[in-house]
Amino acid sequence: MPATIANCPPAVFSPDEQQSFYRLIASRRDMRHFIAGASVDEAVLLRLLHAAHSAPSVGLMQPWRFIRIANPALRGELAALVETERQNTAKALGERDSEFLRLKVEGVRECAELLVVALAPDDGTVFGRRTMPREMALCSAACAIENLWLAARVENLGLGWVSMFAPDALATLLKLPPGAQPIAILCLGPVQAFYPAPMLEVEGWRQGRPLAAMMSTDTWNQPDA
Repeated sequence: MPATIANCPPAVFSPDEQQSFYRLIASRRDMRHFIAGASVDEAVLLRLLHAAHSAPSVGLMQPWRFIRIANPALRGELAALVETERQNTAKALGERDSEFLRLKVEGVRECAELLVVALAPDDGTVFGRRTMPREMALCSAACAIENLWLAARVENLGLGWVSMFAPDALATLLKLPPGAQPIAILCLGPVQAFYPAPMLEVEGWRQGRPLAAMMSTDTWNQPDA
């Protein structure tokens, strides 16, 4: 065992700390409603980004890149891209189109901070991703987003992950280099209240399924509900 590991004190969390952690996970929500005109302290934003950057990544590749959208005009262009995809999604949903259009699916215009998360161009990392190079980059970036999400919640800030956009159009708008791809628009900021349950459940769009429906032993022997 390396000396640097051998000399580390044991990381032991108290029962109260454990309970707080699980409460944090249960309290996380994908937020769409933000307080317009609010702000996020720069020190808090930096803490959140450090939390994201502390995420695990396959082969320590750290494929995530964070782009802070500060230009109001650029924010408006991002909002237009999202609205275009919202309309296209409604058309693809067929008979549920009007029901979908009644949902609030993003807070791009009113959130205090707007971040875009992009995958960096592939750096050739082989360790741990030889058979699934793209998938492992995406999984690593998703871990960073989840870290950011949980950190935002413990700071009592809302965060919403917006995926309704055309990646190529957003990449062009943000002048991403060849091989880079935006994967998330993150709306961040103070909220009046957190939803008591996932918003899609509250709005009756879809109900979450229990853990038991997602588990099996040795083989895939659970029928999909």
